[in-house]
Amino acid sequence: MGTAQETRRVPGWVPGWARRAWTEPGTRWRPSTRDIAIAAVVTIIAVLAAYGEAHPTNPSEYFTNGHHLPHTPIAALLLVVLAGGVLAWRHRYPRLVVAVATAATVAYSLPGYVNGVALLLPAIALVTVATGFPVRQSATWALAVTIVLMAATGPNNPFGLYGGSFWIIPANNAVALFVGIAIANRSYVHSARIQAARQAALDAQRRVEEERLRIARELHDVVAHTMATITVQAAAATQLLRDRPDEAAESLKAIRAASKDGLRELRAILDVLRTAGGDEPADPTQPTPGLSRLDVLLTGVRAAGLPVDLTVTGRPRDLPAVTDLAAFRIIQEALTNTLRHAGPATAAVTVDYGAAALRVEVTDTGRGLTDSAAEAAYAAFVIGTGFPLPSPVVTQHPDAAAGGTVGHGLRGMRERAAAAGGTIDIGPRPAGGFRVAARLPLDGQPAAAADSPPATPTEKTSPTQKAGR
Repeated sequence: MGTAQETRRVPGWVPGWARRAWTEPGTRWRPSTRDIAIAAVVTIIAVLAAYGEAHPTNPSEYFTNGHHLPHTPIAALLLVVLAGGVLAWRHRYPRLVVAVATAATVAYSLPGYVNGVALLLPAIALVTVATGFPVRQSATWALAVTIVLMAATGPNNPFGLYGGSFWIIPANNAVALFVGIAIANRSYVHSARIQAARQAALDAQRRVEEERLRIARELHDVVAHTMATITVQAAAATQLLRDRPDEAAESLKAIRAASKDGLRELRAILDVLRTAGGDEPADPTQPTPGLSRLDVLLTGVRAAGLPVDLTVTGRPRDLPAVTDLAAFRIIQEALTNTLRHAGPATAAVTVDYGAAALRVEVTDTGRGLTDSAAEAAYAAFVIGTGFPLPSPVVTQHPDAAAGGTVGHGLRGMRERAAAAGGTIDIGPRPAGGFRVAARLPLDGQPAAAADSPPATPTEKTSPTQKAGR
């Protein structure tokens, strides 16, 4: 029984020092204050009752048929004191306490003293044994104590061989055994409920953390990536404003459209949060991106000037929400990298609906747009599709050696694949170009560790592509 539960059971009017003394656990050799107090009360009651049994008011009512009241010396009551006092250690040494209490009661019973109350003391110790040990062990102890006490009581029983308390012994010990088992079962049920409540709280916390991570990803897609688009178009407008104002106006339109799309998706995320909190109903928003909108995405990519071929194998079907979103975002990120960093390139997208997993692959050839045209086409791609796109975050100067820019694109794709329980392979192709291949299990279970490619060789970019992937 935990200290917190014991504290709650102490009445509110009890002073604080008494509460602390009652609930303190004691040490290895000194019992707790609570156990000492209980043992003292039980011992006092047992001694007084044993004295009353040895000195009845009217002995003739109890001792008949030639049976006489035995003389019980006061010193014999010390055995009752021993059997009761040892109960203070019943929670620390339950089996030893049963043995000592039984031995003291046997020593009190063998001379033929009236032992009705003394027999209750080993039974109290048996309750503790039955509470803390398996049923088979507890029953064995109860049976052994019963046999020993009956054998000690019968020969010199002042009420006759089978009289008085002889048949009370098995009844006492059986009740003690069943009470201990009932307490143990109640404690087990209580502990199971506490464990279930803790597990439920942990599961709820895990779901909150997973939802927080998902929202963080979506906010990253909406806010950071849209702002990257605005930055690209603002830079283009600054360069074109003096010499080609018409083209600069188009860049400003792109900024306005990208901002509008970003705000719309940001509002959708905030509406989800408001609905989850119960503050207000959400406004109608666009559907969550998924493979059902892949055609729209590819149309925008082609309009931006990147030829893309789509191959679908297997039977298209409804997918788990996390798998559907992860597949869409991985394809979107891979095509965005191709638009922005592949230089001259064409691309191919493959979607394979397998029996146990969804496989998506995006490859490019490294031939197509020029770098300057790719930046303008990238902004047009965002405006045309309405999907804010992943964008690298510059952590070094672009002219720095060994990598230049380092972005969250590759990391984001790996995180999305892991969130769906899948694996992803990212890296250059031997014949040139770049390849992104993901396997997303349809049951949401993590794939075997052996299917996961090593991170070091697969996250390198090809020489024809910038490190901003």
